[in-house]
This record gives sequence, C-alpha cells and structure tokens, in this order.
Amino acid sequence: MRPLPGRAFALRNNMALDHAEFRVAAAGWKQAFAAQPGTRWALYFDDTAAFISALYGAWHAGKTVVLCADTLPVTLAQLSDQVDGLAGDLPEGYTTLQPMAVRDDGSTWSALDAQTTRLQVYTSGSTGAAQAIDKSLTQLAAEVESLQSVFGAQAADAVVQGTVSHQHIYGLLFRALWPLAAARVIAPRLFFHEEIAAALAQRPALLVTSPAHLKRLPEGVDWAQARSQLRVLFSSGGALPEDAARAAQMRLGQVPIEIFGSSETGGIAWRQGAAAAWRALPGVHWRIAEGQLEVCSPHLPNADWWRSADRVAATLDGGFNLLGRSDRIVKVEERRVSLTALEQALCALTEVAEARVLLLDGHRAELAAVIVPSVAGKERLAEQGALAFGQQLRRMLAEVQDAVARPRRWRFVDALPMNAQGKTTDAALRALFLPLQPQVTWMQREAQQVQLQLSIDPALAVFDGHFPGMPILPGVAQLDWAVQFGREAFAIDAHVLRVDALKFQRIVRPGMQLALVLEWLPDLAALVFRYTSEQGAHSSGRVLFALEKGGA
Repeated sequence: MRPLPGRAFALRNNMALDHAEFRVAAAGWKQAFAAQPGTRWALYFDDTAAFISALYGAWHAGKTVVLCADTLPVTLAQLSDQVDGLAGDLPEGYTTLQPMAVRDDGSTWSALDAQTTRLQVYTSGSTGAAQAIDKSLTQLAAEVESLQSVFGAQAADAVVQGTVSHQHIYGLLFRALWPLAAARVIAPRLFFHEEIAAALAQRPALLVTSPAHLKRLPEGVDWAQARSQLRVLFSSGGALPEDAARAAQMRLGQVPIEIFGSSETGGIAWRQGAAAAWRALPGVHWRIAEGQLEVCSPHLPNADWWRSADRVAATLDGGFNLLGRSDRIVKVEERRVSLTALEQALCALTEVAEARVLLLDGHRAELAAVIVPSVAGKERLAEQGALAFGQQLRRMLAEVQDAVARPRRWRFVDALPMNAQGKTTDAALRALFLPLQPQVTWMQREAQQVQLQLSIDPALAVFDGHFPGMPILPGVAQLDWAVQFGREAFAIDAHVLRVDALKFQRIVRPGMQLALVLEWLPDLAALVFRYTSEQGAHSSGRVLFALEKGGA
C-alpha cells in the first residue's frame, strides 16, 4: 500500500478523509488482528470507510474476512461457530475487536498475495437459505479491472454515492473495492430519497442502487440539481421493469446500467435499457446448455464452466435475454408446479403489479402468493376485502392453472419486502404468513378486569430468530400483547407514557398455555398485567397511558 499524499479517500460528515488517514486506520486494524489467534474474522461496519480500513488491516494481518450480511441475532449465532472473532458495529453484548492506536510510518506494508488473501460472502437468500461463498483477491481484482475497463470513463472524477450495503458482493465491489482502486471518493450510504437527491446535488457523482429504490422514486422530490450532477447510474439485485427504468431516466437524467450476476459468479453481464439484451463483461464467456446459462469467467474460482439456474435465449447481436429461473419447481400433491410460471400468470392479470409465489411447508404443503396490486387491483381489494379478492384471483387463474397449482393463501402488500441489497428473500416472504398473535380465548370479562388464555403457537413470527435451536418468547412481545388486548378490553385510546414494575421471572417456550390477567385502574390511567401458567408466574408489569382528563 503506497502512501498517496493528498488523495481523497472517503467522505465522513461531509469532510474528506485522505489516503494517509486510511493508511493509519488500516495499520491500527492490522496490529489488532495480528495480535489475535485464529484466521477467520467476521466484519460488520455501518460506515464504508471504516469497513475498508478494517478489511485491509485484516488482510495484511493474514486473516480471512467473513462478511456479516446483517447483525440479527440469528445471523451472529450462526457465525459464532464459524469464525474466531468479530469486529465492527455489533449489538450490545457482543465482544468486538478494536483497532490499536498506531503511528503509520509506511515501513510495514507489503503487497497482498492475491491468491491466499481470502474473503467469504453470503448469498442473498432470495431462493432459499443463504450460502457462504469463498472469494480470492485474484477474483475480486479481476472483477474490479473489468468494471473499470467498461465503465471507468463514465465514472471518472465522480463521488461514489450508493444505497446498497458494502456487506454484500454488489456493494463491496461498486462502493468499496472498485472506487478504492480507481481513486474515487466514497460517500456514506444513503437510505431515503430526499437524502439521495441532496447528496447527488452537491458534486459530480455516480449512484450505486437497486430496483427497490428506483421503482419508488417519488415525484414530489426536487431532482433537478441531482440530474445535473449525476454521471452514471448502476442498478443490480433483480431486473428493472421498463416503466421504472423510464421513470429513473426522467427524474435522474440517466438510463440505469443494470448489472447481472450473483454472489457465486460475480458480475456476468450488463445492459442499459430494460429492452436491451444482456452483454457479457470483459473476460466472461457464456453459452446455453439445455436452455440454461453457463459461464466461464475470471470472477470464478477456476476455469470450469458454471451452470446457473437462469433460462436464457441468445439474441442476434451476440447477447442474451433472461427467461426466468429453472430451479423453482415444487411438488404439490405429487404435481410438479413452476413457481416462475405461476408468478408470470399472476402478473398477466390487470389487477396484479408484482407477484411472488412460494410453497409453505406444514401438515399440508400449500402454495402462497404475495401480491402487489395494480391501481385496478387496489380498487378491487378495497371493495371486496382480502379474502374475496384472493378468491377472485384464484378463479382468474383457472384458465391457465388447475386447482392444485393455484395459491390457497394470499398476502396483499404495497411493496414486496426488500433487504439492504434490494432483494426479496425467501425468509422475508415466509414471515408474511407467520401468525402474529397467539390463539386467544376470553375466559372472563368484567368492567375493570379480564382474563385470557393464550395458546403459544410455535409458528408465531416472534420466534423467528429468537433463538435458533432454543426458541423463547421475547419479553417485548408479552408487553405488546398486554397493551393490544388491554386496548381491546377497556377501549383505551391513548399513547403509552411508560412501563413500571416490569418483571420477567420465567421464560415462555413454544406450545405453552398462558393465562393473562389484565386489570384497568382508571384513576391512575394504568393497565396492570400478569402472565402465568401451571409452572408459575412468567412476567408482570404496569403500563401507564397519557389520557386526557375525562378519558377512558
């Protein structure tokens, strides 16, 4: 790592950090990692500049870096047995490595070995459980060179703005490694459309984003100054609908450049314009085998051909079009059903803007659909209600799908759930079908006291990630249920001021039967709750509300 005096590296609080500051930060991390045993360390940082410093420090200390996709308890629990330690911005209660305070004199740096320097990333989980993918610096460097050769001229002298996380392969390459290698300034991650417009307006910029943001660019935001400064616009994470691409061009002044690839393969191809064919990135060779895309690429760990689950068709100009996935075949009552074909059939209906279909496991496997209604669909939904609207969509599929291959369960949403990379994951879709509340039987109802019996279903959404292998009912869920049922029982129409005398005495496990006693104290505007079972007391507390004088 050569010293580059005066070279801007990143922005933090709108102030430029130069390359010397990066070297000092990386040196502190290098010494910290070098003093630790083990070879595998997981990193999670909110700030991209801090992440890059820790990444290079760990690499120069000979460590293999594992990227945490997030800091959810389930993610950290799964990583705990796979790494030797954690570093970065982690929740309270986790031990995290800190950099050492050093003065970097430039004498301790040597070139990284491109083959032995390693990184591990995780797939997005959009088609199932996330999988670990090993990458060498050789692969990452090849991809950086490929991006620079195709897009470098357009991105010259532009500050790198972005909405995607560097903790995943797309953000890692486009917001961290490529800008660092090409001497571009890296700005902090953006989240909201208003701050995107404000950040782009300040200086020449490129924007690294996803369909999740581009499909929802609001008309009410003033994009005029952003249009004048934006040099190039990248999108990845899924195909961008043609209307969204047009809207992005109108508001941001750039036709989005879409990048097609995966965590396993790295970048494969690109296109500019939703109707354009995909063109391979430099060094990437592709062919079609049994209707599916195969690639051979320097972004892969070896020179073997890698077969994807993407169905493609060649175009006359030497590119290809994507035709959907081939691996989304499920069995329902011994019938093979294509989830992709079912989604296409739903999207062909005028009432449907977007659709995702999945198979829910259980006593009886059922097809379920998550639908974003069109304008016409929203009108039908408001008129008919969710149950009748779902039944209508099911009937409308009768011409193209038999009864077994039609969804039985439906969820209607304003937008598909998206993670930080703009991906709709299988886990997020399944969570929409988990019950949110226990089964309730009202045992006793009086003016100021009620008693309920709660059956704690193991499938409750609150158990998801809390905790794998030993699910426990969260205390916050017990408090939330007490408030919800209290509002229903005593018509409390006020916000919560505070919670007093909160006690958790015994854990609640899936399958238990709980008794919940709620007592309303109108003079104090207080709701007292007690959870018990045959094992004894589980939790209790008192919720105080901000009632107006003369309230409930």
